[in-house]
Amino acid sequence: MNPTNTKKEYCGLFGIYGHPEAARMAYFGLYALQHRGQESAGIVTWDGKKLREQRGMGLVADVFTERHLSHQLKGDIAIGHIRYSTTGASLIRNAQPFMVKFKDMAMAIGHNGNLVNTFELRQELEEKGSIFQTTMDSEIIMHLLAKNLNSSCVEEALIKTMTKIKGAYSLILLINNKMIAMRDPFGFRPLSLGRVGAAYVIASETCAFDLLEAEFLRSIRPGEMVIIEDGKLRSIQFAEPKKQQSCIFELIYFARPDSIVFDEEVYSARKRMGGILAEEAPIDADFVMPFPDSGVYAALGYAQKSGLPFEVAMIRNHYIGRTFIQPSQDMRDFGVRVKLNPVASMIKNKKIIIVEDSIVRGTTIRTRVKKLRELGAREIHMRVSCPPIKFPCYYGIDFSSKGELIASNHSVDDIARFIGLDSLHYLSIEGLKSAVKNAQNYCLACFNGDYPILPGAHYGKMCLE
Repeated sequence: MNPTNTKKEYCGLFGIYGHPEAARMAYFGLYALQHRGQESAGIVTWDGKKLREQRGMGLVADVFTERHLSHQLKGDIAIGHIRYSTTGASLIRNAQPFMVKFKDMAMAIGHNGNLVNTFELRQELEEKGSIFQTTMDSEIIMHLLAKNLNSSCVEEALIKTMTKIKGAYSLILLINNKMIAMRDPFGFRPLSLGRVGAAYVIASETCAFDLLEAEFLRSIRPGEMVIIEDGKLRSIQFAEPKKQQSCIFELIYFARPDSIVFDEEVYSARKRMGGILAEEAPIDADFVMPFPDSGVYAALGYAQKSGLPFEVAMIRNHYIGRTFIQPSQDMRDFGVRVKLNPVASMIKNKKIIIVEDSIVRGTTIRTRVKKLRELGAREIHMRVSCPPIKFPCYYGIDFSSKGELIASNHSVDDIARFIGLDSLHYLSIEGLKSAVKNAQNYCLACFNGDYPILPGAHYGKMCLE
């Protein structure tokens, strides 16, 4: 059993066209999307003559200062990116947006997703003389684009480029004074279009629009290219849409609950998952509780459907930074306890139902359950608002190998024993599908192994630092 139970987020995108304080708006847009990645952040602006950039490692509030927003990042067009690496090591040169110059064009790209033919494309490009600065799959897109720009206009070159790309991508590009947003033909990753005043905005999630008081217009369609130039918007269907395969983990875990993704209210979907879970696996208990914050909304749904009280019997410390002084070795499990601490008086002699959104590896949950046992819990039952994660994801979530996934190697009863539970129940695949509006539009590969796109033969063999 592996040592952590974390699900690592991937990336967040934001773009704004035609706003006098574009950089500041991008800053707040990224701030709203911070949950999608805490590794690095960047903003690139167009000032009418050249692209300007600021990128750095860490959180949005750590990377940008007032000087950057007021003086350095000039212009009324901006794109921004926050990153958790799914392909490419955690280094400043891998921070995005990734910026290049080609002839008279200054170009920048922000990418959310993961390509499955990265190794083959990079090998092909290097054999033809391309030199890479990063280990990101996003840079491959720029190399292909530059080659296609020799004989085509920007839009045609992008269409030619994307015919060679396989995998999941939502993209924002800035090419001189032109902002372009694209979504792969399967629609794996979310991307939304909005407007604030006369300015167009693009974001991974609509919670970024809410902060800026922008109007949500619509989702960008799978296989669609949106071009914004000279204040006008036009659309090209650059690829025939495939059978839509949007990532259902956005609704289970990744997206903020106040967002709309894939035209679905995340908050309501999570509550429905919890309600269906209560129907599938009812049990008598004193109360229902989540491990904050991920399981909160499914736990609410479970409690309301079952009629049991909802309690927050574990308290989250909201002031944990990226680093803290490490304790001595005799302070066991400090990293777990510093984030969540139980209310002892709530636990003793109680029969408890814990609702979690997912179990990836299981060890962190095991530590928390052990603490509840030590505090005198009489029974501990767990209900999980998604099916067992048995298969790795190739499209941008860090479920990188079956060996890391506890459910791929162990039965539900074995997992319950390992964690220390009296009972364990996962939401069924049919139950999950009934919790969303258009079940046929979602990728369920991490649950059933039915992959929409198979990775290349050399997937995972990129040489990373």
